[in-house]
Amino acid sequence: MPPIWPPERALLQVIAAYADGAYTVTDWTVLVTGRHHEGREVAYVGDGVEPESSDSLRTFGAVVQALREHAGLSREEFGERVRFSKHTVASVELGRRMPDESFVEAAEQALGNTGALRRAAGYVARQPGLAAWFRRWARMEATAISLYTYECRVVPGLLQTEAYTRAVFLSVPPIPNDQKLDDRVAARAARQDLLSTRRERPCAFSFIVEQALLERRTGGDEVTRELLDHLLEVIDQHRNVEIQVMPLRQPTHAGLDGPLQLLETPENQWFAYSEGQKNGRLIADPKEISVLHQRYGKLRAQALNLRDSRALLEQMRGAL
Repeated sequence: MPPIWPPERALLQVIAAYADGAYTVTDWTVLVTGRHHEGREVAYVGDGVEPESSDSLRTFGAVVQALREHAGLSREEFGERVRFSKHTVASVELGRRMPDESFVEAAEQALGNTGALRRAAGYVARQPGLAAWFRRWARMEATAISLYTYECRVVPGLLQTEAYTRAVFLSVPPIPNDQKLDDRVAARAARQDLLSTRRERPCAFSFIVEQALLERRTGGDEVTRELLDHLLEVIDQHRNVEIQVMPLRQPTHAGLDGPLQLLETPENQWFAYSEGQKNGRLIADPKEISVLHQRYGKLRAQALNLRDSRALLEQMRGAL
C-alpha cells in the first residue's frame, strides 16, 4: 500500500494551522496525497458532551479520522485492525481521549506506516491544571468583556486564595498527588489575572455567592479569614468587579437548578457554561442563554445589594 501521507507534509504543520483558532471554525481540511479531505469539525458545543481537551489532541484525532476515511475504513473496520473498539476510535477522533502508544503504533501500521502519527503523538498534550471540560471556556474568558457567575458549591475560582483552592481540591476524592495539586492551584491562580483593569478592555465581572459557602469555613477558620480578607480586597481594588452575597434565608430563589456562568465576547456574543460532577456544558443556543439571563437577573435582585454584601462580609470577618 503506498503512503497516504507524504513524509514531506509534516503533520505538525497541520496541527499548528488547525490549532490557530481551531475552536471557532466549523469545517476542517486535511491535505492527503494532494487531495483534500473535507469534513465537519469534531468538537461539539452545548450538547452535554465533554469539549475538546486541547487543540493538539483534537487535531490529532481529526487527522486520524481523515486518514481512516481516506483508506476507506469505517470506525468498526479500523478498530478491528488496531484492536481497539469502535468507541475508543471515536473518542480519539473526537479529541476526548489521549492516544496511548499502542494505539498510535497500530494506527501507523493500518494507515500506511508513514511515521506521521508517531511523530505527531509526541506533541499531543492536555492543558495541565484545568479540567478537560473547562478548557474551552477558559480560553473564552481570556478575551471576555462581561462575565457573570452564580455559585452555590464553592467560592468562584477567580476569587479564591491559594489556601482555599488547596482545601477545595483536597476535600473531593480522588485526592490528587502533589504535582497535580500544584498544577491545579497554579492554573487557578493564573486565571485571576483576568480581573486586572490593565487590560485594553477590562472585563466587567458580576459574582453572586451563597453565604453558606463562607459559613462552611472550608479549610478551617484561618483559611476562611484569609478568604474574607481577599474578597474585601478585591472589592476595594477592582472597580470592574461586583460581589453580591445570597443570604442564608431567601424564600424565593432563582438559582435552585445550580451554578451558572454567562460570558460576553468582544463581538457581543453571549455564551453560557454550567458544570456538574466530572462534566461541564458550554451553551451557545440563544434561547437557552436567554433563559439563563432571566435567571441571573432574578438572582441579582434576590441577593444582597453591593453595600449590604460588603457589610455582611465584614461582619463575618469580624466574627472569626
